Amino acid sequence: MEEDILLKLENVDICRDENRVLHDASLTLRDGEFVYVIGKVGSGKSSLLKSLYREIPIQGGEARVMGYDLRKMKRRDIPYLRRKLGIVFQDFQLLIDRSVSKNLEFVLRATGWKKTGEINARIDEVLRQVGMRDKGYKMPHELSGGEQQRVVIARALLNNPRLILADEPTGNLDPETSGQIVQLLHDICRQGTAVIMTTHNYTIVRNYPARVVKCENACLSDVKE
Repeated sequence: MEEDILLKLENVDICRDENRVLHDASLTLRDGEFVYVIGKVGSGKSSLLKSLYREIPIQGGEARVMGYDLRKMKRRDIPYLRRKLGIVFQDFQLLIDRSVSKNLEFVLRATGWKKTGEINARIDEVLRQVGMRDKGYKMPHELSGGEQQRVVIARALLNNPRLILADEPTGNLDPETSGQIVQLLHDICRQGTAVIMTTHNYTIVRNYPARVVKCENACLSDVKE
């Protein structure tokens, strides 16, 4: 059914600093689907995700995300697209001068939330969802890497996105913590949020199976079982 398609790329080129990192790439993602994007470092995985939230431009072909035409959309519409996405960064990008709760409050107020009671309730809800309900008062430097990444996932969930883009979310974590973070993303997906996760950790892909798309030789292709 067409209405459950969240993302559709058809024959697109993605360039970064004049270099074409993906050529004639196509990808379709449906509601509630989990997809790994695998490939070597420098193969275009991160560039693919950045193109989906309009950090870098898409050239050629057709590119739509949740009703937005990525090739034709105006700059002023980009923040509205990003509010419908949850973005999980490898390097966390938490504000180090404020607590976990204040980090999340900052995002909510920046995206239009005004009532303090609703803000506090939403913060409590997402922290509970990622197993960090009792850590809202902590500063980022007081948390382990895995805990910081849980906060980043909570931040991505704040505005109830239909799609989470997770760029190497386990890249800075040990194997056990990595497994916990990927399990959390799979749990979130089972609750109805689609996830695209880039990784070059094939152990994770084996241990937590889902659809796999490979970036290789500037091309995107589904990996068959």
